[in-house]
Amino acid sequence: MDKPATPDPRTTNPKKPLISRITVPRLVAAGAAMSLLAGLGAWSQSSSAAPAVATAEDAVTHAENERVAKGARWTQHYFPSSDGSDVELHADVLLPENLPKGEKVPVILSVGAYFGHSGQLEDEKHPHTGPSNRFYDFIEGTDLFSRGYAFVMVDQRGFGGSTGCLDFQGPGEQADVKAAIDWAATQPWSTGAVGMYGKSYDAITGLIGNNLDQDALKAVVAQEPIWDLYRNIRSNGVPRSTIGNVATSYNRIAALPQLPDDDERYRTNAAYEKTHPCVAVNSIQYLTAAYESEYWQARDLARQAKGSDTPLFITQGFTEWNTEPEAMEEYLTNHQGPQRGWLGPWDHKRGNERAADGRLEMGRDSWFAETISFFDQHLLGVKPTVAYPAYAIQDNNGRWRAQDTWPVVDSSPTLALPDGRYLDDSAEGDPKVDTGNSFYRWSQPLRQATRVTGTPRLSLTARGHGNLMVRLYDVAPDGTGIFFNEQVALVNGGKLAFDLKSNDWTLAAGHRLAVQIGTIQAPGPFSDWADAPSNRKITVEDLRLNLDLDDPRDDRPTAGDRAVYLDTYTALSTTGKMPIGKPSFAVPAPRR
Repeated sequence: MDKPATPDPRTTNPKKPLISRITVPRLVAAGAAMSLLAGLGAWSQSSSAAPAVATAEDAVTHAENERVAKGARWTQHYFPSSDGSDVELHADVLLPENLPKGEKVPVILSVGAYFGHSGQLEDEKHPHTGPSNRFYDFIEGTDLFSRGYAFVMVDQRGFGGSTGCLDFQGPGEQADVKAAIDWAATQPWSTGAVGMYGKSYDAITGLIGNNLDQDALKAVVAQEPIWDLYRNIRSNGVPRSTIGNVATSYNRIAALPQLPDDDERYRTNAAYEKTHPCVAVNSIQYLTAAYESEYWQARDLARQAKGSDTPLFITQGFTEWNTEPEAMEEYLTNHQGPQRGWLGPWDHKRGNERAADGRLEMGRDSWFAETISFFDQHLLGVKPTVAYPAYAIQDNNGRWRAQDTWPVVDSSPTLALPDGRYLDDSAEGDPKVDTGNSFYRWSQPLRQATRVTGTPRLSLTARGHGNLMVRLYDVAPDGTGIFFNEQVALVNGGKLAFDLKSNDWTLAAGHRLAVQIGTIQAPGPFSDWADAPSNRKITVEDLRLNLDLDDPRDDRPTAGDRAVYLDTYTALSTTGKMPIGKPSFAVPAPRR
């Protein structure tokens, strides 16, 4: 989540002070000794008037506070979490500005850490309070209020205007998500149909919502989530840098100062951490090492998804540097409901996000059209007018294809690799030189283009104790290699089996698959493991690599351009000319 910290914010600084709305009670309370007309005239000429602040009963529009989305009226609400604790949650509600009294609308809900009024990741120096603009791009891109939806932002415990200590993905936050769904579904302006929308942290809460099996939750859109927190913090026992900086980042966000013109209840709730040991507890819990511990088992969202059936629309970058594609296939396999997805070679981006030169980061221009069609279908019962593919997938060639599911697997061979030995010294390796801290195994040239999809899995028997890294390379006939997957693990002697990251990479005919086994090399652009080398020799035997293969010749093309990040990834992961070794295994052609 924090490599650097969290998802890219959508911060828009206010352009100028706005004239506030004023009501008769406010004038009276201020002791105005003039007529209402004169008072309003004087107010309109004042340059120091503060924009209006919403309450549960007193709605505020964009004309009265420019931080409110256009076309909306903003109210604020408080309600308890669902775990029986004293945690109080805060919600900013945006309803269509002209919604007639008594009319009901479906709700798009986002729950997370980034909706504090002072800023998402840091104090953004707003001159006055107002709702977060984190997903105004979605609101504007879908014309959400004109289409008859409400948008609700709920602060997780420990953030914004909610009390309690932050509990990243744990039982407390799961109780908060349940309470938020139930609350949004039972408001007098709600039809009872709720969809969830988010990216990164608030995509994770969408996965939590799916797992909770709430009848009111009709659809989830989750962009670049974490599927199992443990695997984002530790890789098969090896800690990542995130073991420290994720806790630090969220402790900092939880402690952000809120704004002087926020209501007293909001400011009091936001100061909860000052009188409770939230920061210390959160930092210590992240250090829990055992995957089998109650702490991590409670946060294994992939396992908890078993039997869930909320319609789900996800995005995942296979070349992600922040929320990697680990436990992704497990989650999707356990999820039994309708699925949609965009998958491809990008980093931590939104489906609609553009690079500085105007190109779409993911390369596909229908994000808002597809997501609102998805919500219309499942919250309103409106049949889609466009037959979007269930999965739109871009591989390393930059070409998009349509699939009914992911992965599509034509065959799943298990490749036997020769034994090897290496020194676990954590030194930087060189694929062009045998440095002794890793070894390579080479395939025969592939007879036809072959896609490695799904989630590769490595099994072995080790003699010795220390760390192990595996990398998969796509090597051209001239020896130019690109590594497209990697994973690490602790080895303590004996048998070991683990998943690599999920991937979708096509090797051209004539290319070779190279498998590197060795020490965990020094941190690079994609590696941030904080391992402690044993400085011992480790022997690896009974090596087996299981691959899911797909024949690209039956791809169904769909619209989309090359992801912006693909060229960056290729440049960073290209090794240069590798000395091709003697082939010791073959990658069989996938059987269609």
